[in-house]
Amino acid sequence: MEKKLSDLVDKALSRRSFLAGAGSVAAGTLVAGCSSGTPATTTPATTTPTPTTTATPTIGDVDVLNFALNLEYLEAEFYLRAATGQGLSAADSGNTTSLTVGGAAVLGLTTAQQNYIYEIAMNELDHVRFLRSALSTAAVSAPAIDLTNSFNAAASAAGIGSSFNPFASYQAFLVGAFVFEDVGVTAYHGAAGLLSSKTNLGYAASIMAVEAYHAGEIRTLLIADSVKNATMTSTTVSPDNTYIGYANKISALRAKLDGSANGGNETPITPLPPYAIPFVPTAYTPASSIVAADSTNSIAFSRSTDEVLHIVYAAAPGAGVKGGGFFPNGLNGLISVTAS
Repeated sequence: MEKKLSDLVDKALSRRSFLAGAGSVAAGTLVAGCSSGTPATTTPATTTPTPTTTATPTIGDVDVLNFALNLEYLEAEFYLRAATGQGLSAADSGNTTSLTVGGAAVLGLTTAQQNYIYEIAMNELDHVRFLRSALSTAAVSAPAIDLTNSFNAAASAAGIGSSFNPFASYQAFLVGAFVFEDVGVTAYHGAAGLLSSKTNLGYAASIMAVEAYHAGEIRTLLIADSVKNATMTSTTVSPDNTYIGYANKISALRAKLDGSANGGNETPITPLPPYAIPFVPTAYTPASSIVAADSTNSIAFSRSTDEVLHIVYAAAPGAGVKGGGFFPNGLNGLISVTAS
């Protein structure tokens, strides 16, 4: 299988052709070689009846990729609605009617801003299609998604305010996107160790790379927007760091929800302070932090599936949480309930 994947790349097929081909190859691997997670049961003895018990479901590659697919459904719905006003089609969601509440096209954008949003939206749509193709008939459908109450609750918990609409403006959209992107990178990193197939690991690594590009893009755009809306005099620039402040409050909330109270999975954005014209940063000291990485080895953070569930469910650490936040009825698939 890996040789076939390499051959496809060597022939320089288009990205969409590659995804379609890789998906059909992966479908055979996943269905034949990965656990579906179906619970096993024990049969009572005929001579001494005993209660029927259910074994703990085994998590396999199918379940891990379906966990990722749930997150891609969320991102695709958010970005597609921000870019076009419309969410996933029935063919892409697996549902005859949409189960997503909220979301609208962001208005008043420049051409460049429209391009930023649309490109990420198409990337996330491609991720949904790729994973659905790879999983074939094992792919779960999109769960119910809330893009209204979830943001209001997150804003309130983060100390931003009682309500927050990420579709109201370009700046608000950037904060909404910041909610997802860093989580996506850490989720794929954490899930990689659960995959048994090298082919599937390659798929996860490839998607993680694109999510990391998105995270860096959103962080950079927040910094750029703070400078664009700065208060300026003839000698000084004072960046407007309002929305960077919102993003950093979201960062602190994520650390609290996933249990890393010390911010171990987070790199807040360091806003630019007021500076003189021309701008000369302090020697060897970065003026802002855009790259989310640990301070020791500059490697990406990792989150377990349990930590990710707590964030997307907007639930404090604790076992047995089955839904909430962005997924009011929970994720579809075996990885859907918090364990701790």
